[in-house]
Amino acid sequence: MSDPHTLTRRKLIRTGSAGLAALALGPSLLAMTRPLQAYGLVQVGDLEAPNDLGLRLPLGFRSRIVAAAGQRLIKDRWWRRTSYRWHIYPDGGATFPTQDGGWIYVSNSETIAPLGGGVSAVCFRPDGVVDDAYRILGSTNINCAGGPTPWNSWLSCEEVDFGRVFECDPYGQKAAEERPALGYFKHEAVAVDTLLGQLFLTEDERDGRFYRFLPDGLDSQNRLNLHAGMLQAASVDSQGYVTWLNVPNPTPNLFQTPTRQQLPESTTFNGGEGIWYTDGFVYFTTKGDNRVWKLDTNLNQLSILYDAATASEPILTGVDNITVSSGGDLLVAEDGGDMQIVVIDQEGNLAPLLQIVGQDNSEITGPAFSPDHSRLYFSSQRGSEVFGGGSGLGITYEVTGPFSEILAL
Repeated sequence: MSDPHTLTRRKLIRTGSAGLAALALGPSLLAMTRPLQAYGLVQVGDLEAPNDLGLRLPLGFRSRIVAAAGQRLIKDRWWRRTSYRWHIYPDGGATFPTQDGGWIYVSNSETIAPLGGGVSAVCFRPDGVVDDAYRILGSTNINCAGGPTPWNSWLSCEEVDFGRVFECDPYGQKAAEERPALGYFKHEAVAVDTLLGQLFLTEDERDGRFYRFLPDGLDSQNRLNLHAGMLQAASVDSQGYVTWLNVPNPTPNLFQTPTRQQLPESTTFNGGEGIWYTDGFVYFTTKGDNRVWKLDTNLNQLSILYDAATASEPILTGVDNITVSSGGDLLVAEDGGDMQIVVIDQEGNLAPLLQIVGQDNSEITGPAFSPDHSRLYFSSQRGSEVFGGGSGLGITYEVTGPFSEILAL
């Protein structure tokens, strides 16, 4: 069991929803709605030589290992550790503020239920010290990515045939609940449009679709109703304009037509991956063709922000999980490639923000900023703290540095 101090603190940080009217409810979700800035992380400078953790970082940045698969997390002293052991194969993640000024980082486990699966959470004190770790979802399979909601819950997605979406409580106070209305398919990630009250979802199939979910109003807690609504698939014309087609049967069983095949006239996307919403735009990646897409939610127009096949300097390949900085820069994690997190600014300029060396058989997952955007979390899904290389079971890192100064207005 956790020590009494930990249990007391977890009780104190319990957070409820302030409802849909409080969409701008904390710095962890500022990047969803903050205006985009012209100056940003593409100007951090060249990466230094690998440090003792095998990370190449810009000058002035530091790193540490927060968690390693199968190990208890270190608190304020190496001999003081959490009772919970970190899961294997960490994937998508996000952060959530706590009432005392700390924060929580949640992380999916991309493996089958008997070996882990589900979602884990690590709770940080305001000074960044690990305070607790615990599971918030279990008995699920290949939890790949997902997305945060404006009411401080985590939507965890199963990347399996007829996969489901579960809404999880990062604070560990409520049991996770399945959200069948979001469809049964090989889910990758989900993003919430905080202005128009809709959700967007990616599908990790070679002939996957790009989906939109229109909630059926608000639920009893004044949040977007994820219990009922309309799931739609995108049909994109030659000018990039999207027509949304209603999916006839969002929750097919094994003997029924898979979700993505119910609308042959809808547009296919080759391996949908990470997705993020900010300030009227949805960004998502497709790994099959190494593209980064941008949807203008007001115009319903889709464009290609980056295409490795046509880029003059295709430094970004293996596009996967994404997040957005407080200054509007898009951070794209590589699955393979050069094992980098690459920044794309609003002018289309690219630059590596960091690189993991010696783990070429792994992938970078779960990039997410702390609520105050002073720290960046991410994982090497098959990295190993003990044995080195990319054949391990996963490491989760924290990078600190002058993010605030770089992103200052």
